[in-house]
Amino acid sequence: MIDEKNEIDKLIDNMITSGDELVNNLKTVLPDSLYESMMMFHESNVVNLKKIKEFLNK
Repeated sequence: MIDEKNEIDKLIDNMITSGDELVNNLKTVLPDSLYESMMMFHESNVVNLKKIKEFLNK
């Protein structure tokens, strides 16, 4: 079970990092208003992923 939690933690961290990279790359090609929407969507996802991670580590 501990190994599974570690794998899920790694997966969540990877999802956050990949999302950060994607949003940063999109900044160069998207109009500002669309980029801001993507950034808000990503920030919301990060909050939810961190809640999931916190819940799993109780």
